[in-house]
Amino acid sequence: MSETYELKAEARELVGKGSAREVRRNGKVPAVIYGDKQPPLAIALSYKDIFYKIHGGGFLTTVATIDVDGKKIKVLPKDYQLDPVRDFPMHVDFLRVGANTEVNVQVPVHFINEEKSPGLKRGGALNIVRHEVEFHCPANAIPEFITVDLDGVDIGDSIHISAVKLPKGVKPVISDRDFTIATIAGTSASKSEEGATEAASEA
Repeated sequence: MSETYELKAEARELVGKGSAREVRRNGKVPAVIYGDKQPPLAIALSYKDIFYKIHGGGFLTTVATIDVDGKKIKVLPKDYQLDPVRDFPMHVDFLRVGANTEVNVQVPVHFINEEKSPGLKRGGALNIVRHEVEFHCPANAIPEFITVDLDGVDIGDSIHISAVKLPKGVKPVISDRDFTIATIAGTSASKSEEGATEAASEA
């Protein structure tokens, strides 16, 4: 799980487009905290803090604490809007995280032991079908990434989600099939090498 962090915010009494524009003019980013059976809370955050968190990676999979005028609220960022031209943060939605909050999140896929894959050694190519996988898991136990081990994987092999060891309580949102995460595909060079080896063994 990614390291948690804290953001300072101030409550906003007014909501709507005009209020949001005024917040941005003052160098802040409008946001809302919702969920956990409580009324939504409109807040304003430091532009600089939010900009670096969004562009720093892992923003939507890391639980944070927001200090709203002294009251600390655990949240998970659920969505954000960027200016389509300049990538400036325009608005952020946060979900309150309670003791039993469960969420759906996109988790990146990391690959290890590429040097131990016979298929890659023979010139095969790693064909990544899913760079991220959507999981259902406790909000306070979101994995930073899942790891796919390529040790022993050969040309023509497929790696399915069932081959990946997942942390406790983490389940794929797609549950009706054992979907593919990656395959090792043969390149024309590796195929011609295979053909030459077969021809030599038959001769």
